[in-house]
Amino acid sequence: MNKTNVYSVNGEVSGNVDVPEAFNTPYRPDIIKKAVLAAAANGRQPYGPSPRSGMRHSVSTWGKGRGVSRVQRVKAGSKATESPNNVSGRRAHPPRPERKWAQKVNTKELSLARKSALAATGSKDCVKQRGHQFEDALTFPLVVDDAFQDIQATSEVYEVLNRLGIGYDVDRAKDGTKIRAGKGKMRNRRYRTPVSILIVVDSRDAPVAKGANNLPGVEVEAVSNLNTSTLAPGGDAGRLTVFTRSAFEKIGGWTQ
Repeated sequence: MNKTNVYSVNGEVSGNVDVPEAFNTPYRPDIIKKAVLAAAANGRQPYGPSPRSGMRHSVSTWGKGRGVSRVQRVKAGSKATESPNNVSGRRAHPPRPERKWAQKVNTKELSLARKSALAATGSKDCVKQRGHQFEDALTFPLVVDDAFQDIQATSEVYEVLNRLGIGYDVDRAKDGTKIRAGKGKMRNRRYRTPVSILIVVDSRDAPVAKGANNLPGVEVEAVSNLNTSTLAPGGDAGRLTVFTRSAFEKIGGWTQ
């Protein structure tokens, strides 16, 4: 069985640990993309106008002979309405709330996608190809002592990441934060931040979650809640991931 280094919070190698069998899963970018897109589709909320929108009035047409277009008009007036080509008319082909956005993916494909995305986080070439920045001397999968989970201050978390040699990626996400193009600026998503480090911990209640969430692009997730969308945002596998030792050992029990 392969082994990987375990780093201390000082950035030094403090030991090694066996790499779980899940990290030997073949790299399947097609299955990963399929699972991530299906998850995004299943999370969409149906939307659309009321079936009677733009048609809540009595209309008639004047017919020929008045020198005006033969469109539907309000019964007691002359205002054109209801037809899609009129001002204040109904929409021609509106989005329909009854449309089915959900996509079905086989259970075995979902399992393969999650394991394949996990295996990609243990490949240095795959992580670098995704655009993450780190020191070449690091060994992957990247595992740190459980003492990292007890750090709560944001400044201390950032300092540990610098000692590990991956602080560059937090700086990359900070420098890459831009104002979003389009109307999203008015809808509480004004800024767009690149995806950075994923910290996998034993429990979501770990103190490090409070400090690390303040760093741009950094996420903290419990090992039991890992999914393909978190490991491969946007369907692009190879996210720079830091595992605590206890969380890493739990992965050895993955059967699906």
